[in-house]
Amino acid sequence: MTSHLAKPPSLLGLGRRDGGRIGLLGGSFNPAHEGHRHISVLALQYLRLDAIWWLVSPQNPLKPTADMAPFEARFASAARMARHPRIWPSDLEAQLGTRYTIDTLAALQARLPTVRFVWLMGADNLLQFPRWANWQDIAARVPIAVWGRPSYSVRAMVGKVAQRYAHKRIPIEAAGQLALADPPAWGFFPIRLHPASASALRQAGQAATFHGGPKP
Repeated sequence: MTSHLAKPPSLLGLGRRDGGRIGLLGGSFNPAHEGHRHISVLALQYLRLDAIWWLVSPQNPLKPTADMAPFEARFASAARMARHPRIWPSDLEAQLGTRYTIDTLAALQARLPTVRFVWLMGADNLLQFPRWANWQDIAARVPIAVWGRPSYSVRAMVGKVAQRYAHKRIPIEAAGQLALADPPAWGFFPIRLHPASASALRQAGQAATFHGGPKP
């Protein structure tokens, strides 16, 4: 595997970096938690990835701003949680000025045409995927790895997206080839479930220090 891709590049370096397999985990990280790290570590192993970039969103279009901590605080929480030499929080969406995943992917693929990107998402996001802007175009751009989540997995696997792309699902035994598959291609991984969630952390008051972070 190539180690030169481990750290997410600044926009100035994008044109000089190519090749390899990169997992993309987008989200608000409000705050980052062990569940994010759990699926990332497993994705490195299952999918044979060189690295995973956590794309910390300036503002998720599907989430309200009222309970959203400042970007700097959310990015800092991701940096603290990653704790792995091949998992890197990234502010690429802020650099690119993109709001929607489809635009982020288009920009990354234009700048890094030989990188094999894989989009990572939990089963909860597979359920709401049809609400994403141009979701079918996303599926046509990159392979997608879906990870089991408590209370969502069963519904997700009988949902609209899973049914539509049932014939494009790869078996778990072929997980290491997902990054090389021509999209649309996806896999579901019924891994050991991790109960952590950002909303639960906020509701339990465990994110008090996190919300006390810097203001924009």
